[in-house]
Amino acid sequence: MNEKDLQKQLDQQMKAQNNRPIADFEGYSPLEMRQIMYDTFGAESPLQLKKATEADYRKVPLLNQVKYLCGLIEKSGGLKLTAKGFLPTKIVADIYQQGFMKEMQFEMGISKLYKETDSLTINLTRLLIEIAGLAKKRHSKLSLTKKGTQTLGDDQELLRLLLLTFATKFNWAYYDGYGENQIGQLGYGFSLILLSKYGAEKRLESFYAERYFRAFPQLLQSIQPTSYRTPLEYATGCYAVRTFERFLDYFGWIEIEHRGKGFDRKTYISKTDLFDCFIQCLPHGTGL
Repeated sequence: MNEKDLQKQLDQQMKAQNNRPIADFEGYSPLEMRQIMYDTFGAESPLQLKKATEADYRKVPLLNQVKYLCGLIEKSGGLKLTAKGFLPTKIVADIYQQGFMKEMQFEMGISKLYKETDSLTINLTRLLIEIAGLAKKRHSKLSLTKKGTQTLGDDQELLRLLLLTFATKFNWAYYDGYGENQIGQLGYGFSLILLSKYGAEKRLESFYAERYFRAFPQLLQSIQPTSYRTPLEYATGCYAVRTFERFLDYFGWIEIEHRGKGFDRKTYISKTDLFDCFIQCLPHGTGL
């Protein structure tokens, strides 16, 4: 065998190795997982973001809260911010009263909403429109950019922009006490695959976490055990908060059901019909 034939054989072996299905990847290959992680909705990825109906876009909480805030900015010709650079209290109250995204502490009367930073969802909305380039701060005012004005009229493009901005540019550890790690955010597309595959039935959040960490076991290495929880239990809590409560639920793509109270409480996750309106998951071997 000459050198050229040897190289050809090695290339074929490498290609076969990269395209073999892996059980811990839910049957996807290393090459497909690379697409899922780094080009989640790209042309060669098993995951595709579908165009939905106008009625479906109106059901996406985060999308509609973003559109509402951007509409307020547009009408005002530039929204004057507080001295610390936050939304005025009247605007905060106005946004929350629209009912796009509810928060338990306000609904149950545990806390009162006064300022932007009291509300995770309103603060997140304001941050996302800036990170996504829809709006910018200038001279203590928040104004729409040219990109923002153009994108607001296209629900499909706006949803894609918000989803990718949230998933790849916003730090998911920002609002929680689980530390600076990539749990949940790394390979978020794999969570979409899990939900597509298993979400028709109500399943424990730990069901998803266990499969996620099988695919990304390196994320457990930095977690230290405590006297109350193992590294996996601690990481499961982190994964569930970031992936379900503070990501997928904001897009209206899951239903969260709590059963029991206190230490006996269990949380079940299932996908909504809206999830399938937006997310298409192709089987192994068809995305590339």
